[in-house]
Amino acid sequence: MKTSILYLCVAFCCCAQQVKPLPTPDSPLTNLPAYKIGSDDLLSVSVYDAPELSKMVRVSSDGYVRLPMLKSRIKVVGAMPAQVEGAIIEELEREEILVGPVVTVTVAEYSSRPINVAGAVKLPQTFQAIGPMRLLDAISKAGGLTEFAGSEILVSRTGEPVQRIPVQALLESSDEALNVPLRGGEEIRVIEAGKAFVVGNVKKPGSFVLRDSKQSTVLQMLALAEGLTPFNSKQAYIYRRGSDGTRTEIPVELDQILRRKHPDVAVVADDILYIPESRGRKLGIAALEKVLLFGGTAGATALIYH
Repeated sequence: MKTSILYLCVAFCCCAQQVKPLPTPDSPLTNLPAYKIGSDDLLSVSVYDAPELSKMVRVSSDGYVRLPMLKSRIKVVGAMPAQVEGAIIEELEREEILVGPVVTVTVAEYSSRPINVAGAVKLPQTFQAIGPMRLLDAISKAGGLTEFAGSEILVSRTGEPVQRIPVQALLESSDEALNVPLRGGEEIRVIEAGKAFVVGNVKKPGSFVLRDSKQSTVLQMLALAEGLTPFNSKQAYIYRRGSDGTRTEIPVELDQILRRKHPDVAVVADDILYIPESRGRKLGIAALEKVLLFGGTAGATALIYH
C-alpha cells in the first residue's frame, strides 16, 4: 500500500512538472528585455489592485491596444514599456476610472523583431531578436554553415545598404565590426559557393564546390573527380552558360594540358567539364544537362559507359 501511494505521489509530481502554466500579467516570465514595442507584440498590463484591468493584450497591426473599460485605444508602437505605462495611467485618470493608478507594462512576446537566416545554413529559419544578438549568434541559431557555404554573408535591413561580410574573416578574425549587432528586421543570407560539374570518363563524376574563389581549372577539377579512367579522350569540352541562358562549347586540349604543353584552362561556376570516351561518340549538351538534371551523380557515372 505504501509503495502504491509513493508511486502515485511521484507520478503526480512528474506530471505537475510537465504542465506549463499560461503566462499571466503577474508572471515573471513575461518580463523580456525592453525594446521599442512593435505591431503584433504581446504585452502584459498589470494595474495594481484592479484585476479587471490587468490582462495580456496583443498590439494591433496599426499599433494600438485596447484595455477593458477604457473608451479610447492607446497607441504603443515605437514606445518603450515605461512610456506605455504613463499613457495608460493618463488615460485611466482622464476617463475617471482610477485615481493615482499604479501600472506595470512588460513585453510577454516579441513578434515585431524577426531575423531571417537563409541560404547555406543547416536550419534556415526566422526567429525573434530577444536580448543582445550578433551575426555569429544568428548563424549558430540556424545550425551553422553547410559545406556549400560560399565566401560571403549578406546582411540587409529595410532602407539601408546591404552589408557584405566575408565568411573566412568573420570566423577567423577577432574584428567585432564583422560580427555585426542585430536588432531585428534583418535578412541574413549565406551565399552558396558556386559549383562546377565534371562528367564523362573520370573516376568520380559529379558536382564540386568552388570554395574560396569564383573559379578553378581543368586540372583542379580532374583532381576533385579523382582522375581520368583508362579510356579517355585527348579532347575535352567545357560548356559555359551565357547571359541569355544558352551554353557555349569551349574545346579543351586535354592531352596537351596533361603533358604541360598547353596552359591550364579556367573553370567557373556552373560550367560543365565533359571528357568523352575516346572510342565513342560525343554527347550533345542537351543530353548532358538532362543527365545532370534528372540523374545526379549516378547519371553522370552512367555517361562513362554510354
